[in-house]
Amino acid sequence: MGMTVVEKILARAAGLPSVKAGDVVEPRVDLAMSHENAALVMNQFQEVYEGTGREAKPWDASKIAIILDHRVPAESPKTATNQKKIRGFVVKHNIAKFHDVRGDQGGICHQILPENGYVRPGAVIVGTDSHTTSHGALGAFSFGIGATEMASVWALGAAVNVEVPATIKVVVSGKFGKHVEPKDLILHLIGKLTAQGANFRVIEFHGETIRNMSTSGRLVLCNMSVEAGATSGIVPADAETERYLRDEAGVKDKLNPVQPDADAVYERVVEIDVSKLAPQIACPHTVDNVKPVTEVAGKRVQQIVIGSCTNGRLDDLATAANILRGKKVADGTRMLVFPASWRIYLQAMEKGYVKDFVTAGAVVMNPGCGPCLGVHQGALGDDEVALATTNRNFKGRMGNPKSEVHLCSPAVAAASAITGVITDPRQGAN
Repeated sequence: MGMTVVEKILARAAGLPSVKAGDVVEPRVDLAMSHENAALVMNQFQEVYEGTGREAKPWDASKIAIILDHRVPAESPKTATNQKKIRGFVVKHNIAKFHDVRGDQGGICHQILPENGYVRPGAVIVGTDSHTTSHGALGAFSFGIGATEMASVWALGAAVNVEVPATIKVVVSGKFGKHVEPKDLILHLIGKLTAQGANFRVIEFHGETIRNMSTSGRLVLCNMSVEAGATSGIVPADAETERYLRDEAGVKDKLNPVQPDADAVYERVVEIDVSKLAPQIACPHTVDNVKPVTEVAGKRVQQIVIGSCTNGRLDDLATAANILRGKKVADGTRMLVFPASWRIYLQAMEKGYVKDFVTAGAVVMNPGCGPCLGVHQGALGDDEVALATTNRNFKGRMGNPKSEVHLCSPAVAAASAITGVITDPRQGAN
């Protein structure tokens, strides 16, 4: 019986000839990522060694990545102190894959990992963040774990008691229509599966549309797979994966792409034709409350947010800038833009996108997770409505449980910024 991509990856990492869904394995970890919550992992890590008489030392510092991104610059003394502790840990253990609050290296963790070449096809990647699923876009098995589990990984170099997940195969065909994007595809899929429809499963993406999709678009799909409950999303590595890693991430070493067997067993197969897809909106307060933009068009919005680990890459900013160029953000509407990394920020400056945003009336912010998380840089007021290209719209997600958050693509967000109401970009934008 053949194996899926995740089964092949876990078999290799566990040193087994084969595995199947439901097996429990302890795979070797190729990369362990944390952000500010590394401070909590550090505390748990110390406890692992208490009473042993041994020094608390990571199994392999070269396989640990720490990126400060959730609260940057620090918004409180508590955050600043935790970041200080992390810097001390990094120096003590010589952790080279550390990205501080700096314009020459910083950004959101789920962008920093791929753009710096830290992700490889066939790798096992764990992160103390639920959207670690993003890195399946490059053919890895990448999933989120808790601080205690990460402390164990730091000590052992393996993930303990991992149940091999069953796989849902999603086959995507057709060509996207004007102003319809990968974000619309994943919102549609989440609405179709529901928020729990892929619980403890892997979503494996296939089809002509995926083969023709950029890595940026694939990152959107895998990033939000967790919103359907998935353990991970995976796009089997192909020519586009190699192009991205070679040309954009600067990877020189040999790649080991993993493809599913022709007779791999899938729990279910979902087929989607994107040529029939309209721009989608996830309405409050769940990501699976998805409707075509035409059903919610005209709703007043006070804040537009473009960016995040989901839609903060250069092509996302280009889409929004092209719609906004020469126009103005509507009176009574605020627009915030935060690129996913400083590298992208600089590229957007070079191409004139930052000027387009600022002259339109938007506020361009430093890369980070602040607005998406609701911890700073753009919290909402009571009864305000936000339209965002981020990945979650739970009650209180953007800092205020008395507000509403709708999710959309960059095209919908930009078109709506001009009108001040939720707008179909096919009608309200060039």
